[in-house]
Amino acid sequence: MKTAKQILLLTGMVFFAAMLAGCEGNQEERSGYQIYYVNAEKTKTVSKGYDTQTEDTNDIIQEFIEELLEETGDPEYRRPIPEPVRLDTWKFEEGQLSLYFNSAYLEMDNIEEVLCRAAVARTLLQPKGVDCISFYVGDAPLVDNEGKPVGLMTEESFIENPGEQINTIQTANITLYFSNVEGDALVQEVQEIHYSSNISLEKLVMEQLLKGPKGEEGRSAIPDGTKLVNVSVLDGVCFVNLDEGFLNQNYEITEPVVIYSVVNSLTELTSVNKVQISVNGDSSRIYREKMDLSAMFERNLDYMDESAHSQERQMEEGEEHVVDASGGMDD
Repeated sequence: MKTAKQILLLTGMVFFAAMLAGCEGNQEERSGYQIYYVNAEKTKTVSKGYDTQTEDTNDIIQEFIEELLEETGDPEYRRPIPEPVRLDTWKFEEGQLSLYFNSAYLEMDNIEEVLCRAAVARTLLQPKGVDCISFYVGDAPLVDNEGKPVGLMTEESFIENPGEQINTIQTANITLYFSNVEGDALVQEVQEIHYSSNISLEKLVMEQLLKGPKGEEGRSAIPDGTKLVNVSVLDGVCFVNLDEGFLNQNYEITEPVVIYSVVNSLTELTSVNKVQISVNGDSSRIYREKMDLSAMFERNLDYMDESAHSQERQMEEGEEHVVDASGGMDD
């Protein structure tokens, strides 16, 4: 697991993590609101302040929806509901706002869809009395990649990467998984690194994986020349978007070792429970005709190099034996 200590060079730190628990959360009175958009890199939601002249909840909802559908005119702020997706109608009853989208909603790639959902939900959960939101495509409730209903969403449903921490340098120990020399198993390597606070730990992990191991026991599992397009975390799922270099075939390294090098390294972070990998935004590929990239991969240590574990255990046992031989208590 990661450990991190911060060395502040200048004061100032901004963290973003929306928190509330369930459909019965209370809304505070606000004099102003935020409209949430998607940033230019398509890695997170960003917001702009917004004021309205009305206090009627239904009018505010309609006003916010119109803003979400408008082009921003700012290259740094993308409209969260992209063309040709339409919000056909909506219904607000007893604290629950139901949104009904056209079938084009299902054509969005996974990263775009989750960012859209996060921006829309965060925006529309602000008016007084809106406790939770449900998404529909046509008349059918929205489901995830595994066919499970997404269900009611609250502010807590979307927790993104921390915001930028101004002028700080951090030191972290990160646990990475590389291929062994033979290419048929994973080996673990802990690296201590110093990095700018303006980079997320998820991006940091991916960049270090692409650089390869510092030790001699392993090799990079990711094909040479692969570049990271973007990485983001929403609702415990880390979406990793790599360029076409990831499709380069290096049959010296088995497919599960490639995939779980990424997955196990990222799930060492407390913010990540599952990982989805895409190539230029496309997660519908079958990697080397064996690994379905549309799946949400979870941590899997079945591919660890057992010989490396055996050597570690022997070293630990040897250290314990030395202690006993030097006069320690012998059971």
